[in-house]
Amino acid sequence: MSSVKLVHVTPDAEKLIAYCARVSSPNQDNPDYAKLIKYLITHKHWSPLEMASLCLEIKTSRAISAQILRHRSFSFQEFSLRYSEATEFETYEARRQDIKNRQNSIDDMPSSIKQWFENEQHRLQDEANSAYDQALSFGIAKEQARMLLPLSTCTKLYMHGTIRSWVHYLEIRTGPETQKEHRDIALAAKAIFNEQFPTIAEALK
Repeated sequence: MSSVKLVHVTPDAEKLIAYCARVSSPNQDNPDYAKLIKYLITHKHWSPLEMASLCLEIKTSRAISAQILRHRSFSFQEFSLRYSEATEFETYEARRQDIKNRQNSIDDMPSSIKQWFENEQHRLQDEANSAYDQALSFGIAKEQARMLLPLSTCTKLYMHGTIRSWVHYLEIRTGPETQKEHRDIALAAKAIFNEQFPTIAEALK
């Protein structure tokens, strides 16, 4: 199953952001920074938020990781099927296509169709995994054998970015226009973000 966990965060990140924001102030060491951070965010002075960073570990499918990797202001390290073998697959629920909004899907499919979709995923994953294992047994390189694997193949990646980048990512990807499976990851990331940066989180409300 998909998961998100903290890997690294800049120590005293909010204090550092305020310290850097006051670079031109004679009172740079002022320990009171809540009002300053609120001011920065209200007036969209984002550059001080580039002085600190956050790195998260994300486990998901190749289908969702492709969406995450589109956020080019981040740095990524992803599990490579060129060097390691695939071992797990994600299974997703069936949802109906929203005909008015192609970015949306609606969870109102009959249980029989949901069960069929789940069964088909398992069937195809089993077939693909069997072919993949056979390819490896023939001595086919991992970088070639991976072509037999579906988008539901599990992957792990590290996502590292400045606080400015995370604010933008969370603003976009926690909205209803994001695929539910990706939105669930973004919401889990937001929970970690809010815990690590409570002053910034409060200012963003």
